Order: sequence, then structure tokens, then C-alpha cells
Amino acid sequence: MGDDSVSRNERNEYLFHHLVAMFQTLALQQLGKLVNPITGKLERDLQQARITIDMLQMLKDRTAGNLEQSERMILDKALLELQMNYVDEMKRVEEDLPSETEEASSPEEPERVEEEIGQPVSDGGERPEAAVKDDAGTSTPEKGKGRAKAAKRKGKKKKKSD
Repeated sequence: MGDDSVSRNERNEYLFHHLVAMFQTLALQQLGKLVNPITGKLERDLQQARITIDMLQMLKDRTAGNLEQSERMILDKALLELQMNYVDEMKRVEEDLPSETEEASSPEEPERVEEEIGQPVSDGGERPEAAVKDDAGTSTPEKGKGRAKAAKRKGKKKKKSD
């Protein structure tokens, strides 16, 4: 019976290593570090990567005091590597996004809005009302960029049919 317990412990240690490696591989795919074997593409889903890393952290917390030294070391190493890669990917996302001050000071914004609705942007930053002609040809005020765009498209369609 002593041989069974040794082989059982070895088997459980092997299975634990395999479980950690499985989560680690999944997280690396979600971080965009490994190719997704199903799609054959690099895909990045940081929200799912965070969940997978949190699952490994939960596993570490729940097994505290019950792991062999080698199991603890493998789990710690995997968590450290994944957390560092996650932080790196989050920095890349932040660098790729324009900051709010860059968006607010963009000189192209007023011109683009003016082009869309035919009127300049007011000083308060609000979009002015645009006059849109209905089917009878009378002008009606429209609020919002979306309606002005739709009305402009509608007007273009009328011109083509005339």
C-alpha cells in the first residue's frame, strides 16, 4: 500500500502542474502572447485574461499550506509571469488610446462637426440644432449629430432622384 500512496502523490503533483500549465497557456492566449489554436490568430482579451489570472490566484489562496514546495514554486512562477505580462499589455492599451486632453484639443473636431451638420460648433461645445427639410419642404429643427447625419443622407437621396 505504501507504493500506491507514493505513486498517487506523484500523479497528483503531475496533475497539479498540468492544471497550472493549462491556465497559464490560456491566459497567455488571452493576453495575445500565444496564437489561438482554434482560429490560428493572435487575439487579445484582457478582461478574460484577468479572470484566468484571478482563478490561478484563487487556487493558490485556497491550497495554501497543502502544496508541495515544487507545486508552490510552479504556481508562484506562473502567477508572476502572467501578472507581469498583464501589466505590460495594459500599458500598451493605455499608450494606444488617445488621452482626453488630446481629444478635447483636436483642431479637426469642429471642422468635422461643421461638415456633418452644416453649422459651426457653438462655444459651449454643444452641437447646434440643424434645420432639416421634411417631405413637404419645410424646415424643422433637429437635435443631435445622429439625426442630422440621417437627414443629410435623406436629402442626398432626394437630390439623386430629382
